[in-house]
Amino acid sequence: MGAMPEEVDQLCALLDGVSLEPYAGVEYHQGYLGERRVVVCCGGMGKANAAATAQVLITKFGVGCIVFSGVAGNLSSEIGIGDVVVGRRVVYHDAQDDMLVQSAPFTAEYEGDPELVEAALRACRAVGVRAVAGTIATGDQFVGDSATKRSIQQRVGPDCVEMEGAAVSQIAAKNGVPCVILRAMSDNADEAGYEVLVVKDFSISEYVATATAIVAHMLKELA
Repeated sequence: MGAMPEEVDQLCALLDGVSLEPYAGVEYHQGYLGERRVVVCCGGMGKANAAATAQVLITKFGVGCIVFSGVAGNLSSEIGIGDVVVGRRVVYHDAQDDMLVQSAPFTAEYEGDPELVEAALRACRAVGVRAVAGTIATGDQFVGDSATKRSIQQRVGPDCVEMEGAAVSQIAAKNGVPCVILRAMSDNADEAGYEVLVVKDFSISEYVATATAIVAHMLKELA
């Protein structure tokens, strides 16, 4: 699962025996990666789109686990552009946590499935990508200024920031489905990142290729 077409197109191209099923505004590509049956989809940007698509994957397609991959803004001093954060912990940076915990799954912090996290780290090593297992922060905004970046760092101390991971993780946890969020760093969540990715509409295909290679290796290993 990804948020933008660019984040899933390369993975779709690797599938064999593909069938396409549109449902509720999302195209679900069913096929095989090696011997593993997979469903690949672009759910759209933001928490609502991510949550809705995750539930469809679980309810309609009966997936056994969810792997979300894409790009993110880097907030860590340990990694740089092109490196990867594997979500050992996924949180919201724009939610009221004491309200979230009042309904299932009764938590405001979501843990990546340990087996999937380790499989993702092994896949990163196998394809030669530097990676850390850390914290991913989710909110309904593109972070492209230093003030917002500092505020998020002070609140939740994440390694990167994006717009979908916690929503996917929350729905997966609510349904008891293993999940992991993978993010390749495309920018540093500051004014320079905003200029390149938003103002100049920069292609993210290079960073998506990293995430795609990791997911492909990971799923073949798990098959």
